[in-house]
Amino acid sequence: MARGRRAKKRRTSFAPRLVIMAKRPVMGRVKRRLAQEIGDVAAIRFYRTCLSQTVRRLSRDPRWRTVLAVAPDVGIGTPCWADPVEYVPQGTGDLGHRMQRLFDAAPPGPVVIVGADIPAMRARDVAAAFKLLGQADMVFGPAPDGGYWLVGMKRCPRRLQPFLGVPWSSAEALSATLNNLAGAPSAFAPRLSDVDTVEDYGRERTSAERLVSRRTTH
Repeated sequence: MARGRRAKKRRTSFAPRLVIMAKRPVMGRVKRRLAQEIGDVAAIRFYRTCLSQTVRRLSRDPRWRTVLAVAPDVGIGTPCWADPVEYVPQGTGDLGHRMQRLFDAAPPGPVVIVGADIPAMRARDVAAAFKLLGQADMVFGPAPDGGYWLVGMKRCPRRLQPFLGVPWSSAEALSATLNNLAGAPSAFAPRLSDVDTVEDYGRERTSAERLVSRRTTH
């Protein structure tokens, strides 16, 4: 019996981990660019719904352990989903510092980080990213704006430092990150988009509206 418990603990420790980065869903603090174009109420409604559905959909998948990385560190307040998940703080610094901290702090095993505002993201996209890490040190999910909606790291036999000097929120974010890899093998997941502007919202309208209607009817 004790041997079985030890084996289960080892399997859990080395299990793939999915980290969802999220901000506290407070009006006026999230999706501010989008709110300027569609209004505060519509923007917070979209973000809360997207966050809720993302956590619910991905945390139920047994192929990985889901962690919610929250900013600011005081917590996310009243959960807007039913599924219990592990919470960790994002910490301070720019996006690169926070992601590097999450990669470095995780237990052994592959780690994939995604955003909470990718309406078209499904479990199959995350599963594909973990599979790609079997042949590459890092995996990226490219976004139309030159950034990326997903980043994953094998972290074995070494932990890379790919985020130094990356110009976040620019068209060079992905290319700058790839330059930092200095030849380390990388792979690419499907191209998806987050939603920061009304143009993004229009492009992802079908996926976004499906989430909102689902939230409204449940």
